Amino acid sequence: MKALLITAFVLLSFYFIAIFIPEKPLPKLSDQELRELALSGNMLPVPKDFKELLKVVDNPENPLTKDKIILGKKLFFDSRLSVDNTVSCATCHILEDGGDDNLPTAIGVKKRENPFHLNSPTVLNAALAKAQFWNGRAKDVEEQAGGPIQAHFEMDMTPKNLVKKLSEIEEYQVDFKKVFGELNFENIKKAIGAYERTLLTRGKYDDFLDGDDDAISKSAKRGMTIFLIKGCKGCHVGMSVGGQSIQKFPLRHYFEDYLGLVFNPTTTIKSSPFPFENKGGFLGANDNLRFRVPILRNITKTAPYFHNGAVKDLKEVVRIMSKYQLGNEFSKDQIDDVVEFLKTLEGSVVEYSY
Repeated sequence: MKALLITAFVLLSFYFIAIFIPEKPLPKLSDQELRELALSGNMLPVPKDFKELLKVVDNPENPLTKDKIILGKKLFFDSRLSVDNTVSCATCHILEDGGDDNLPTAIGVKKRENPFHLNSPTVLNAALAKAQFWNGRAKDVEEQAGGPIQAHFEMDMTPKNLVKKLSEIEEYQVDFKKVFGELNFENIKKAIGAYERTLLTRGKYDDFLDGDDDAISKSAKRGMTIFLIKGCKGCHVGMSVGGQSIQKFPLRHYFEDYLGLVFNPTTTIKSSPFPFENKGGFLGANDNLRFRVPILRNITKTAPYFHNGAVKDLKEVVRIMSKYQLGNEFSKDQIDDVVEFLKTLEGSVVEYSY
């Protein structure tokens, strides 16, 4: 008990010392300086035309062509890819509403829930990411496309059964022969992946990066400054504003998280490794609390948040991330400004002329 009290005293001392150390004020950046700071971190605007798109997302192992993209789009919206013809890729990835399904846990065929209570990451801008799924186990959208099709709790189809099923549809026979020369599971994944590579979005954030100073509000500019200066861009980087790395979460733990243990030694230490309920028990890559960094484009449309949908409010997400990842909990005003910046990441799918 004595050791616990000493530990508590030391931790509280550091806590209060940190409180009274004045925070360094943020620099006041001009619009051009703010823009250049983002661009220097490879936070580039999404391409406007197909030629520029190819430079960003084309896959040498699966080159984009018009016919392949059209075939992939057809497959993406076809519920016949599931065992009971009820679930398509578009079921869990609603393109008009953030590219996810807005559910805390994904629901597949026969109303089966994801056993780890995982929700569906957005498919919008996913082709810009360097890994797919919450634990980053797939290298690209082509590989990812095969996962939900085969998962028992999603579409529940074996590659053999799916190929047999589509081979009985004359339209697909013709399409696959034209595009690939053969209808097989690998080519099904390639077609879907090709279509998903075109699902990039542009919004006010891109207009600002392109030089329009009036595209975003003063509050959003303050939020963008906080985002870039205080360390958010350390993980949420690139054209997709995320999805470029696998990171540990949470990075930090706090004395107050375990306060009950100090004053009541019989209390069991909190069961969740997260600053929210551990629904589903998923612990990331190798069960080591390592997760693919979420893509922040259209984040305002993809609630609930985190891998298990435990948090509904975006402001609370910003607070959690500032505290547990950056070690510097943002003030209410700072959180409001960051959320205003995140709103500028909303965008519509670019209609590329391919």
